[in-house]
Amino acid sequence: MKHIIISIILSLLTASHAFAQSEIPDSLSSLELAEIVIEAPKVIHKVDMDVYHPSQSAVDNAKNGVQLLANLMIPVLSVSDALGTITSAGQAVQVRINGREASVEQVKNLLPSSIKRVEWIENPGLRYNGANTVLNLIVTNPTIGGAFMLNAMQGLNKAFGKYNSNVKFNFGHSQIEVGGDYKLTQNLKAHRDYYETFNFSDGTSLTRDEKPLGGRIDNSMGNLWATYNYIKPDTTIVVVDARGLIKPTNKEAYYGLMSSSAGASDVLLTDAQGTRGSRPSLSAYWEQHFAGRQMLVVDFKTQYYMGRTFSDYMEQYPDSREYLADIHTDIKDRNQLYAIETDYIKNWSKSRLTAGASYTANRNKSTYENLGGEVFHQRQDKVYFFVEYFQRVNKFTFTAGLGAQYTDLLFRETGLGSSCWNLRPQAAVTYSLNQRHQFRLNFESWQSTPSLAETNPNPQQIDGFQWRVGNPSLKTSNSYMLTLRYNFQIPHVYGQFGIRAYSSPDAITPLLKWEGERLITTYENSRGLRNISLFLAPQIEVIPDWLMLSGYLQWRAERMRGTGYTLTNSAWSGNLAMQLSHWGFTLSAQYVRAQRDLWGEKISWGEDFNLIDLTYNWKQWGFSVGCFMPFGRYDQGSINLSKWNTNERHMRTDFSMPYISVDYNLQWGRQKHKANKLINVSGDTDRSTAGGR
Repeated sequence: MKHIIISIILSLLTASHAFAQSEIPDSLSSLELAEIVIEAPKVIHKVDMDVYHPSQSAVDNAKNGVQLLANLMIPVLSVSDALGTITSAGQAVQVRINGREASVEQVKNLLPSSIKRVEWIENPGLRYNGANTVLNLIVTNPTIGGAFMLNAMQGLNKAFGKYNSNVKFNFGHSQIEVGGDYKLTQNLKAHRDYYETFNFSDGTSLTRDEKPLGGRIDNSMGNLWATYNYIKPDTTIVVVDARGLIKPTNKEAYYGLMSSSAGASDVLLTDAQGTRGSRPSLSAYWEQHFAGRQMLVVDFKTQYYMGRTFSDYMEQYPDSREYLADIHTDIKDRNQLYAIETDYIKNWSKSRLTAGASYTANRNKSTYENLGGEVFHQRQDKVYFFVEYFQRVNKFTFTAGLGAQYTDLLFRETGLGSSCWNLRPQAAVTYSLNQRHQFRLNFESWQSTPSLAETNPNPQQIDGFQWRVGNPSLKTSNSYMLTLRYNFQIPHVYGQFGIRAYSSPDAITPLLKWEGERLITTYENSRGLRNISLFLAPQIEVIPDWLMLSGYLQWRAERMRGTGYTLTNSAWSGNLAMQLSHWGFTLSAQYVRAQRDLWGEKISWGEDFNLIDLTYNWKQWGFSVGCFMPFGRYDQGSINLSKWNTNERHMRTDFSMPYISVDYNLQWGRQKHKANKLINVSGDTDRSTAGGR
């Protein structure tokens, strides 16, 4: 592995010397910091982000913000308008609109013509508080008048659909926005392939094999929101935002016939778990500009979660009404979040200083109704300080910063908990050879706080002899990442090649152990995860303005160490997208191979996915027909490698689904700038998790 890394670095250094011989003078006249302009496609490689300017054809062939992102074909991104998802290398992307953290549904409600540029940040600074990647859409809106958007997507052979609408009214310095969306997933047929082997502490073993008899998935949810913006350019910005999310049903249920190596008769199995609840929230934002290019920003958020988490596990002989196992967990949560962040920003001609502080308080109350109403209270407080400095020197730019986080966790009833301080250093250096070639070296770090489910010491029974118990003594874990990227452009091709090393020396992971006849799943600060990955992300203009290809290919090798085990894993993942546009039609195809993640003693993966879509835009209307999973077999699952319990789980569903989609956009009046919110205080109310196989 060391030889491979050294070879790659030498190759990149050799390439940098060759490119330096044919340097192209920088013709960009701008006050922006150290930019490199690529004329086609419209991308600017800044020192801390890539900026994409949508072409007229990309705007004309889109009826909402997600469609425009798909048309940009940013190589590292996987964007699905039909599914309403935006990911990068299988990981979640923090989406922002004018600096404000937003949902994919909010992006979908943007008018394509209002999106002036898209900022893609692969090494977010300390003020983003641990985000993996950030996608920030810069938007302008009418000064008077307003806009109305409507979208509906419906599966033709299943109860699956997504529907949303949004209206905006502008007057003077103010804008009011009201919207809502609903996702329907009801009675989606599914089944599970599952087998496992238990190795007992006395040396004996037991194998259980599950023959699937069917199952279903219900996962419907809705959102409502109302936002008020006050904008006095270069002086004051105020944003007040109220939201409400409701999950009336979120359940997975599987049925099977389970055989055992113990020789007993086969038993009927029911395994179901899910959640339901609502999550209202209110946020307020204030930004004030001062003389000397100084700025003060404050953001406040409060959120409340009211919901239930449940699981049901039952075993019985086919010819009997008696249950061999009849296990039910029902947890009622009443959880609160309060968070506030303040940042100070000072800009000079070639440098920038940012300093900030935030406080996040979670107050969780969990009632275990299956235990006669036993109540657990958890208090979690987080304080975070940071300072970050940016400096440009000729073709080099440097960024360095340091954050410090204090976490305090306590369970009231038991008095158990933990507290700790963690440092968060971060640094980056960028070298721009010319307009077409750039190197970035980034070091970043972040912390992961133990969740409510990982720390709650109340035992939960999973099946006949498996239990789960949280560990209230868990400490906040640290993660570190070093990434070298090379951005390049040759005629009709641009992209990125890089190498990334990651380490989490005290990662919070599950731990299995026997206690008598019970197999307990608890959690520990492990001995750490390390991995290294190589990645290539090109975009190819096959036929200018007609046919584009983009993709992301990653190979990763990793090692995980915990109490009593050391495991390794290597796999490739990525996505490939094709887009053909002409005469108002856009034909697109997408293939995604999910990342295989080693965490603790388990390798898990998301959806291996493919999609075909044909869209036609006419005036204010957009019409689409397509199909999810036209090829291959849907698979989502995991493999457990513990010496006490080895198992393999595959979730299958017939997701081959044709669909139709209709978009309608109407706007009137001239447009004004929407609030440019520079920070967004992070955090969400926590919730309990019920056990399941």
